[in-house]
Amino acid sequence: MKVEIWSDIMCPFCYIGKRKFDNALEQFSHRDKVEVIWKSFDLAPNLKTDTSIKSVDFLQKHKGMSKAQAQHAIERVTAFAKETGLDYDYDKVVIANTHRGHQLIHLAGQAGFQNEMKERLLKAYFIEGRNVDDVATLIQLGQEVGLEKAAIESEFNESQFAAHIEQDILEARNIGVSGVPFFVFDRKYAVSGAQPEEQFLNVLNKAYSEWYAKQEFPELEVMQGASCDASGNCD
Repeated sequence: MKVEIWSDIMCPFCYIGKRKFDNALEQFSHRDKVEVIWKSFDLAPNLKTDTSIKSVDFLQKHKGMSKAQAQHAIERVTAFAKETGLDYDYDKVVIANTHRGHQLIHLAGQAGFQNEMKERLLKAYFIEGRNVDDVATLIQLGQEVGLEKAAIESEFNESQFAAHIEQDILEARNIGVSGVPFFVFDRKYAVSGAQPEEQFLNVLNKAYSEWYAKQEFPELEVMQGASCDASGNCD
Protein backbone atom coordinates (compact mmCIF):
# COMPACT_ATOMS: atom_id res chain seq x y z
CA MET A 1 0.00 0.00 0.00
CA LYS A 2 1.30 3.42 -0.95
CA VAL A 3 1.50 6.36 1.42
CA GLU A 4 2.37 9.60 -0.39
CA ILE A 5 3.59 12.55 1.66
CA TRP A 6 3.75 16.11 0.37
CA SER A 7 6.33 18.06 2.34
CA ASP A 8 8.97 20.80 2.22
CA ILE A 9 12.41 20.77 3.83
CA MET A 10 11.97 24.22 5.38
CA CYS A 11 8.61 23.34 6.99
CA PRO A 12 9.02 22.75 10.75
CA PHE A 13 5.79 20.79 11.04
CA CYS A 14 6.90 18.50 8.21
CA TYR A 15 9.79 17.17 10.30
CA ILE A 16 7.54 16.79 13.33
CA GLY A 17 4.89 15.09 11.19
CA LYS A 18 7.48 12.77 9.70
CA ARG A 19 8.67 11.71 13.12
CA LYS A 20 5.12 11.07 14.34
CA PHE A 21 4.28 9.11 11.19
CA ASP A 22 7.54 7.12 11.44
CA ASN A 23 6.70 6.20 15.03
CA ALA A 24 3.20 5.10 14.03
CA LEU A 25 4.55 3.07 11.12
CA GLU A 26 6.99 1.33 13.45
CA GLN A 27 4.02 0.16 15.53
CA PHE A 28 2.05 -0.97 12.46
CA SER A 29 2.14 -4.76 12.13
CA HIS A 30 2.06 -4.68 8.31
CA ARG A 31 4.70 -1.97 7.87
CA ASP A 32 6.66 -4.19 5.45
CA LYS A 33 3.72 -3.90 3.06
CA VAL A 34 3.73 -0.09 3.08
CA GLU A 35 5.61 1.95 0.46
CA VAL A 36 6.31 5.54 1.53
CA ILE A 37 6.75 8.06 -1.29
CA TRP A 38 7.94 11.60 -0.60
CA LYS A 39 6.42 14.29 -2.80
CA SER A 40 7.76 17.80 -3.29
CA PHE A 41 5.93 20.89 -2.06
CA ASP A 42 7.71 24.23 -2.38
CA LEU A 43 6.56 26.73 0.24
CA ALA A 44 8.78 29.52 -1.07
CA PRO A 45 9.80 28.82 -4.69
CA ASN A 46 11.13 32.34 -5.25
CA LEU A 47 13.08 32.53 -2.01
CA LYS A 48 16.69 33.61 -2.41
CA THR A 49 19.09 31.88 -0.06
CA ASP A 50 20.43 34.31 2.52
CA THR A 51 22.99 32.99 5.00
CA SER A 52 23.13 36.34 6.81
CA ILE A 53 19.51 36.59 7.96
CA LYS A 54 18.20 35.06 11.18
CA SER A 55 14.95 33.14 11.36
CA VAL A 56 13.27 35.74 13.57
CA ASP A 57 14.13 38.48 11.06
CA PHE A 58 12.96 36.32 8.17
CA LEU A 59 9.56 35.81 9.81
CA GLN A 60 9.27 39.53 10.46
CA LYS A 61 10.13 40.46 6.88
CA HIS A 62 8.34 37.74 4.93
CA LYS A 63 5.42 36.91 7.23
CA GLY A 64 4.62 40.40 8.44
CA MET A 65 5.13 39.49 12.10
CA SER A 66 6.37 41.71 14.86
CA LYS A 67 9.61 40.64 16.50
CA ALA A 68 7.68 39.41 19.55
CA GLN A 69 5.27 37.42 17.39
CA ALA A 70 8.14 35.87 15.42
CA GLN A 71 10.01 34.92 18.56
CA HIS A 72 6.88 33.41 20.07
CA ALA A 73 6.24 31.37 16.91
CA ILE A 74 9.78 30.00 16.99
CA GLU A 75 9.55 29.12 20.68
CA ARG A 76 6.18 27.41 20.17
CA VAL A 77 7.32 25.21 17.28
CA THR A 78 10.62 24.44 19.02
CA ALA A 79 8.71 23.20 22.09
CA PHE A 80 6.39 21.15 19.87
CA ALA A 81 9.39 19.57 18.16
CA LYS A 82 11.00 18.85 21.53
CA GLU A 83 7.95 16.79 22.53
CA THR A 84 8.64 14.61 19.49
CA GLY A 85 12.33 14.19 20.34
CA LEU A 86 13.63 16.79 17.88
CA ASP A 87 15.98 19.54 19.05
CA TYR A 88 15.39 22.44 16.65
CA ASP A 89 18.05 25.16 16.73
CA TYR A 90 16.60 28.24 15.06
CA ASP A 91 19.66 30.28 15.99
CA LYS A 92 21.59 28.19 13.43
CA VAL A 93 18.92 27.70 10.74
CA VAL A 94 20.08 28.94 7.32
CA ILE A 95 17.29 30.53 5.29
CA ALA A 96 17.67 28.67 2.00
CA ASN A 97 15.80 27.82 -1.16
CA THR A 98 14.89 24.12 -1.07
CA HIS A 99 14.59 23.31 -4.78
CA ARG A 100 17.98 21.57 -4.98
CA GLY A 101 17.10 19.60 -1.88
CA HIS A 102 13.95 18.33 -3.56
CA GLN A 103 16.03 17.31 -6.58
CA LEU A 104 18.23 15.28 -4.24
CA ILE A 105 15.21 13.59 -2.63
CA HIS A 106 13.93 12.52 -6.06
CA LEU A 107 17.37 11.28 -7.07
CA ALA A 108 17.59 9.30 -3.83
CA GLY A 109 14.15 7.85 -4.53
CA GLN A 110 15.44 6.43 -7.79
CA ALA A 111 18.30 4.79 -5.88
CA GLY A 112 16.12 3.46 -3.03
CA PHE A 113 17.27 5.96 -0.37
CA GLN A 114 14.44 8.48 -0.47
CA ASN A 115 13.32 8.27 3.15
CA GLU A 116 16.91 8.42 4.38
CA MET A 117 17.60 11.45 2.21
CA LYS A 118 14.49 13.26 3.42
CA GLU A 119 15.43 12.61 7.05
CA ARG A 120 19.02 13.74 6.49
CA LEU A 121 17.98 17.02 4.88
CA LEU A 122 15.47 17.85 7.60
CA LYS A 123 18.07 17.21 10.28
CA ALA A 124 20.63 19.27 8.39
CA TYR A 125 18.21 22.21 8.13
CA PHE A 126 16.55 22.32 11.55
CA ILE A 127 19.16 20.86 13.87
CA GLU A 128 22.58 21.31 12.30
CA GLY A 129 22.09 24.68 10.61
CA ARG A 130 23.38 23.49 7.22
CA ASN A 131 22.76 25.36 3.97
CA VAL A 132 20.50 23.02 1.97
CA ASP A 133 20.94 25.13 -1.16
CA ASP A 134 24.72 24.76 -1.19
CA VAL A 135 25.91 22.22 -3.76
CA ALA A 136 28.96 21.06 -1.79
CA THR A 137 26.81 20.53 1.30
CA LEU A 138 24.19 18.60 -0.66
CA ILE A 139 26.84 16.39 -2.26
CA GLN A 140 28.15 15.52 1.20
CA LEU A 141 24.67 14.81 2.58
CA GLY A 142 23.78 12.71 -0.45
CA GLN A 143 26.92 10.65 -0.14
CA GLU A 144 26.16 10.05 3.54
CA VAL A 145 22.98 8.18 2.63
CA GLY A 146 24.58 6.22 -0.21
CA LEU A 147 24.35 8.32 -3.37
CA GLU A 148 27.28 8.60 -5.75
CA LYS A 149 28.95 12.01 -6.06
CA ALA A 150 28.86 11.82 -9.86
CA ALA A 151 25.10 11.15 -9.86
CA ILE A 152 24.46 14.14 -7.60
CA GLU A 153 26.61 16.45 -9.71
CA SER A 154 24.87 15.22 -12.85
CA GLU A 155 21.46 16.01 -11.37
CA PHE A 156 22.45 19.55 -10.42
CA ASN A 157 23.94 20.12 -13.89
CA GLU A 158 21.08 18.63 -15.88
CA SER A 159 18.08 19.01 -13.52
CA GLN A 160 16.44 15.83 -14.77
CA PHE A 161 14.12 15.75 -11.74
CA ALA A 162 12.95 19.36 -12.02
CA ALA A 163 9.91 18.17 -13.98
CA HIS A 164 9.10 15.65 -11.24
CA ILE A 165 9.03 18.47 -8.69
CA GLU A 166 6.64 20.50 -10.83
CA GLN A 167 4.48 17.42 -11.33
CA ASP A 168 4.30 16.87 -7.56
CA ILE A 169 3.25 20.48 -7.00
CA LEU A 170 0.61 20.34 -9.74
CA GLU A 171 -0.69 17.05 -8.37
CA ALA A 172 -0.95 18.59 -4.91
CA ARG A 173 -2.97 21.46 -6.32
CA ASN A 174 -5.28 19.07 -8.15
CA ILE A 175 -6.11 17.05 -5.04
CA GLY A 176 -6.57 20.13 -2.87
CA VAL A 177 -3.37 20.24 -0.85
CA SER A 178 -3.07 23.75 0.59
CA GLY A 179 -0.52 23.11 3.32
CA VAL A 180 2.06 20.57 4.40
CA PRO A 181 2.73 18.00 5.66
CA PHE A 182 -0.06 16.20 3.82
CA PHE A 183 -0.32 12.40 3.95
CA VAL A 184 -2.35 10.40 1.41
CA PHE A 185 -3.07 6.73 2.12
CA ASP A 186 -3.83 4.52 -0.87
CA ARG A 187 -5.31 7.54 -2.66
CA LYS A 188 -8.35 7.16 -0.44
CA TYR A 189 -7.67 8.75 2.95
CA ALA A 190 -5.68 11.86 3.85
CA VAL A 191 -4.20 13.35 7.00
CA SER A 192 -3.26 17.01 7.06
CA GLY A 193 -0.62 18.31 9.44
CA ALA A 194 1.52 16.83 12.19
CA GLN A 195 -1.19 14.72 13.83
CA PRO A 196 -0.69 12.47 16.89
CA GLU A 197 0.81 9.03 16.32
CA GLU A 198 -2.50 7.40 17.25
CA GLN A 199 -4.24 9.22 14.40
CA PHE A 200 -1.67 8.00 11.88
CA LEU A 201 -1.91 4.46 13.23
CA ASN A 202 -5.70 4.48 13.00
CA VAL A 203 -5.62 5.60 9.37
CA LEU A 204 -2.90 3.07 8.54
CA ASN A 205 -5.04 0.26 9.93
CA LYS A 206 -8.20 1.41 8.16
CA ALA A 207 -6.54 2.09 4.81
CA TYR A 208 -4.53 -1.13 4.89
CA SER A 209 -7.50 -3.35 5.73
CA GLU A 210 -9.44 -1.93 2.80
CA TRP A 211 -6.43 -2.12 0.48
CA TYR A 212 -5.77 -5.74 1.46
CA ALA A 213 -9.39 -6.69 0.85
CA LYS A 214 -9.04 -5.51 -2.76
CA GLN A 215 -6.01 -7.68 -3.49
CA GLU A 216 -6.42 -10.75 -5.65
CA PHE A 217 -4.74 -13.92 -4.45
CA PRO A 218 -4.36 -16.96 -6.71
CA GLU A 219 -6.30 -20.12 -6.01
CA LEU A 220 -3.76 -22.92 -6.13
CA GLU A 221 -4.37 -26.54 -7.02
CA VAL A 222 -2.12 -28.29 -4.50
CA MET A 223 -0.54 -31.72 -4.96
CA GLN A 224 0.04 -33.01 -1.45
CA GLY A 225 3.30 -34.61 -0.34
CA ALA A 226 5.40 -35.18 2.77
CA SER A 227 5.88 -31.86 4.58
CA CYS A 228 6.22 -30.08 7.94
CA ASP A 229 3.59 -27.65 9.20
CA ALA A 230 4.00 -24.32 11.00
CA SER A 231 3.83 -26.09 14.36
CA GLY A 232 6.80 -28.28 13.54
CA ASN A 233 4.80 -31.44 12.91
CA CYS A 234 6.23 -33.53 10.09
CA ASP A 235 4.64 -36.44 8.23
